[in-house]
Amino acid sequence: MPYVNVRGQKIFYEEQGKGFPVLFGHSYLWDAGMWEPQIAELSKTYRCIVPEIWSHGQSDALPATPCSIEVLSEDHRAIINALGLEHVAVVGLSVGGMWGARLALDYPETVKALVLMDTFTGPEPLESRNRYFGMLDMVEQAGAIPASLTDSITPLFFSPETFKNNPALVNKFKESLLSIPPDRIPGIVAIGRAIFSRASMLENSGDIKIPVLIVVGSDDRSRPPHEARAMAEALQNARMEIIPNAGHISNLEQPDHVTTLLSAFLQEAL
Repeated sequence: MPYVNVRGQKIFYEEQGKGFPVLFGHSYLWDAGMWEPQIAELSKTYRCIVPEIWSHGQSDALPATPCSIEVLSEDHRAIINALGLEHVAVVGLSVGGMWGARLALDYPETVKALVLMDTFTGPEPLESRNRYFGMLDMVEQAGAIPASLTDSITPLFFSPETFKNNPALVNKFKESLLSIPPDRIPGIVAIGRAIFSRASMLENSGDIKIPVLIVVGSDDRSRPPHEARAMAEALQNARMEIIPNAGHISNLEQPDHVTTLLSAFLQEAL
């Protein structure tokens, strides 16, 4: 798996296909593999690049500097520069959409199309911020994600339909949470705090003039559809799609539906 040196440490990425570069951003607590169904199809037409954020997948631990969505965006700008890319499209889910939107705001000459999936560029609502910070405190104190906490985390990622019809996906994710190495936990906690204390970008979203596709699972508890609607209203050139029977990881819960949407959008936008 190739890597790029960023801030003196290694960010690993997967790459497949040739054509216009499409940079994929994975969800918090996931890795590049989550995009496998989409890459299998889209790499027939595009150069698909999937970096893994700090302390996730094979990338190094988070550097010992303050973390924020803005910093994660700059890290991905460094990846773009290291790979010699003039233009990219960005497809970001969860935190991937957050740093992707920041990248589009700060580098409009580079980002030519943007997909915001199961994400929110506004501030974290106070109630969920307090709940998530409480969870992160528990993880930090335990030096791991406690088994008791996984039962609270997994419903934030999957729809009831997925729990019923695809328990293997749910169980695989739960097992991945329990197997996170202890040296990854500080970085995961720091990135979580950066996500849930993020500054709002909604007020500046009108500055994003490129084509934008907003995708949200109908049953996404973490980033519900009303947040997607708020983003759609704030953006100049956006359309919104709701994925039935999907939660936060809509691209794995309804992979064919999502792949079809992405393929059509990228073909139209690029």
